[in-house]
Amino acid sequence: MGEQPWTIQSISDALSNPTLAQRFLSEINRAPAHQLLAVFAKWQGIAQRTLDAVQRGLEIAAYEARGEEPPGEWIDVTDRVLQDAARNRSQGAA
Repeated sequence: MGEQPWTIQSISDALSNPTLAQRFLSEINRAPAHQLLAVFAKWQGIAQRTLDAVQRGLEIAAYEARGEEPPGEWIDVTDRVLQDAARNRSQGAA
């Protein structure tokens, strides 16, 4: 999040999902005083990981927009995902 300290509002904003933000606010509002810091720290971590994932996605999109391969090692699991989906559909239809 940069140099700004985390707040309840900044965590809620960083979650980028109204349902998730509502869950956070519900947990922080119901937490007993002795658990407030633990709940805050848990959701701060979730918010930071969300921001990090968004940043990585933007960086990958920028590489792809330039027609470049994103850096790093990428494992193509498309075939496995398609096979799993086909197996799930066949089991659901049975």
